[in-house]
Amino acid sequence: MASITVTDYKQASDTLRLTDLRQSLYDEGAILMEKVLVNLHGAEHRTRRNVEAKVFRRDFFHWYEREIFPATLNETLRPYLNAGKLDLVDFGFRVMMNLTADFAGVDRPKRTAEETAQLLRILRTFGKAATLGQALGNRDEIRAEISQALLEFDTDFFQASLKRRQGLLAQLEHGEISEDDLPRDVLVELLRNRSEAPIEPDVLMKEIGFFLLAGAFTSIHTFSHAMHEIFCWRVSHPEDAQRYRDDPLFLQKAIHESMRLHPSSPTAGRRPTCPVQLPTGDQATPADHVSVDLLSANRDPKIFGADAADYCPHREIPRGIGPYGLSFGTGMHACIGLNLAAGTLPKADTVASEHQLGTVTLIARELIRHGARPDPEQPGVVDRSTIRNNWASYPILLDV
Repeated sequence: MASITVTDYKQASDTLRLTDLRQSLYDEGAILMEKVLVNLHGAEHRTRRNVEAKVFRRDFFHWYEREIFPATLNETLRPYLNAGKLDLVDFGFRVMMNLTADFAGVDRPKRTAEETAQLLRILRTFGKAATLGQALGNRDEIRAEISQALLEFDTDFFQASLKRRQGLLAQLEHGEISEDDLPRDVLVELLRNRSEAPIEPDVLMKEIGFFLLAGAFTSIHTFSHAMHEIFCWRVSHPEDAQRYRDDPLFLQKAIHESMRLHPSSPTAGRRPTCPVQLPTGDQATPADHVSVDLLSANRDPKIFGADAADYCPHREIPRGIGPYGLSFGTGMHACIGLNLAAGTLPKADTVASEHQLGTVTLIARELIRHGARPDPEQPGVVDRSTIRNNWASYPILLDV
């Protein structure tokens, strides 16, 4: 068995597009991840993705960003503004959890602090499944913790969410409600398309838990890294401080640059389903493991310039290359919610007030508008429980 690592940007991109390579990054986290979308391959993956993509049409992103997310953001931010401070990681978990619960199909009927805290704790535990292959602790103990969180999620959140949507679909079938009365979420689409994409009950529960995780967990760390880069750049380039506040297209570009430097996972793992020649020239068999080093590929100086390892919000990206590099993947496993988190790419004639910026930029803009700055008395702390180098906490101050 060989382990093959790909670091060159073009080779990495081409490798991720090979249909004879299956996802393997989450094999260790099979207790949650085994049969969810990100781990499926071939026709089964294509069928389920096509069903779930019905939620993620471009009109959905625009509608959600304009009509739903501002209220969610303001509701979550209000108590922190009164306190004049927050922790970027904790706040990120709370606001992203509300966002992803909306499009995944997880109801929160009580809307109490206790209910939010419970779902937040479950979400943090689900996050351990995504990073289990890179965890430094006792993996059996972590699996037991994930198993308990799955049971709690199923009992206290998923079953009620499922029954409500089943009832609504029955009402729709009998002509008692219209299409507009249905929630726009993944759970509804999976239920109404079961004949096209059959899914077992326990897998359905895990799929919704996975979407809750995928939409929140990765964006939280993307968000905290971006704010750190912005804070540092403002110190060394005070002339750009006002642009971060007043120019949303510049802010979006700055966040895309941070996304390039800080992919949510530093690697993408793949295993061949048959003997295959890789873009590197290596021959790989099903016994081999292919690791696409996203961190290195996204810092390839041949693509991004001699200073590719540095953060620069003014960076000019070559035509045909995403400003966030390969951080959202490419090929069959490209992130289905890319536009929700990162927004769409502006054109020369884009009007900022009409542009879809993405939720990470919207959150950053709101915090910057309220004077967000690092707390000099409490420096940020890096999470050392995995090799991902995400922030465990990052206290900031706000203007009251």
